[in-house]
Amino acid sequence: MAVASFRMEGFKELDEAFTDLANTVGTSKATGRNVAKRALTKAAAPLQRAVASSAPVASGKLQTSITTGTRLSKRQASLSPKVSPVEVYVGAGPLPQAHLQEFGTAHQPPQPFFRPAWDAMKNAILNSIAGLLWSEIQKAAARAAKKAARLAAK
Repeated sequence: MAVASFRMEGFKELDEAFTDLANTVGTSKATGRNVAKRALTKAAAPLQRAVASSAPVASGKLQTSITTGTRLSKRQASLSPKVSPVEVYVGAGPLPQAHLQEFGTAHQPPQPFFRPAWDAMKNAILNSIAGLLWSEIQKAAARAAKKAARLAAK
């Protein structure tokens, strides 16, 4: 399995923003998780499109199965333990032929489509996450403030 490493800064400020959001009247911890899910899903959308467009086409099932989501199939979840409260996945769902295409078999050479797309886009995606997180936090804070004002007016 390939291991990727990268450096991200600003987690102290991000943690403070999530704490402030959680302390706002009318919000909960779920609000922070939902903010993160929305931002990560938006950041992953270009990768999904790139992977789908570079996937080999035989029947077209592989291309159409590539999605972005927060849940894995039962088999995938059993093979990939959850390490974070918010995880977003891009992939071919439970299709068995996806990894066979990517890595090849004894009878078929590999036809990589996911790794080249990730390599081409990873820096842009990782850079977009910060902006998207701040944008989603600001939107959630504005919604919470509006809700608090509405509750105070009652």
